[in-house]
Order: sequence, then C-alpha cells, then structure tokens
Amino acid sequence: MIFLIRHGEDDNTRLGGWSDAGLSLAGIEQVKLAAERIVRGNYHIRHIFSSDLPRAKETADIIAEKLGIGVAILREFRETNNGDLAGISKERFQSEYPGLYYSSLEWDQRYPNGESPKQFYDRIRKAWEVFKNKADSLNGDVLLVTHGGVIDVVLCIEDGIPYTNRFVSHKAAYAEMISV
Repeated sequence: MIFLIRHGEDDNTRLGGWSDAGLSLAGIEQVKLAAERIVRGNYHIRHIFSSDLPRAKETADIIAEKLGIGVAILREFRETNNGDLAGISKERFQSEYPGLYYSSLEWDQRYPNGESPKQFYDRIRKAWEVFKNKADSLNGDVLLVTHGGVIDVVLCIEDGIPYTNRFVSHKAAYAEMISV
C-alpha cells in the first residue's frame, strides 16, 4: 500500500513553493505525533520517499528515525515551482506580486521564473506513474512525504477527476497521512 503524508507546518510568514523553509516548532510537534500514530497504527511501512525541500525532508527524517528506516529523496515530488516568489515574505508578496496566486494563473501561465499549473500537473502525473510502478515492486508499505499541491494532483489522478489550479479538490492538513 502507498501512503502520502503532507509535511508539517513551516514558516507561515513566507511563501512556500520551492522555498528553503524548514518546519516550525509546531510543525515538528505535528510530525512527531504523526510518527507516533504510524507506530501505534500497526502499519507495515518499510520504505520512505520524500521531496527534497527542507520541510518535507525534515518530516521524513523524523518519521524515519521513529521507524528505524532510511529516506530516499525524490526531487520530482516538490511542490509547485513558484520561481521568484519562493520563500519571500508575505508582506513582500503583497507589495510586489499582488494577486499572483496559483489559483489565478492561467493553465499555461508560469510564475516568474517558475512553472505553470500545466507544467506542475504534468511533472507530478509522470512522477506518480513511475513511482506507483516502483512501489508495486517493493516489499511492505511505502510512505511518500510531500506537499499539499502534490497530494491534490495525485488524488485527482487516483479519483479520476480533472485537476484544476482554480481550487483545491483534496486538502491535506499538515502531517496528515492518506492511503492511496
């Protein structure tokens, strides 16, 4: 079985995307609780994969330590590449990029020096196809630590519903684990 988990809370004063923000103190606690639930839940997770962005990698490391297993990095499961907006303060965003939200982008419109919703969807769709095939060949359950936007795309694919950047079809809470 494959499980997806969203990273814990990060610095909410900055934009996410491809930012280098790590987990906040609250995020660390969320992930520790999730790791405890995994241990108590009698899951058979034998493999952990993670986005390479710090907030996801830190989440994976906390869970991996609790389970006594390693983490393999999969860069392709990063959140949307928001280019010049990655990691900037929300105040700066409001003054320099007012209204430039992911949901306001046209399907083929890219963030400045970033990717478009179509590019993001295509990247995740391709990565998910490869990942599912790999996971099927592994012994035991698999955990993929990733981001809210990635989880939304994956669950749209799995549920057979069209993905759109106009709204979130599947909202994952911080440190929430979902079976696929």
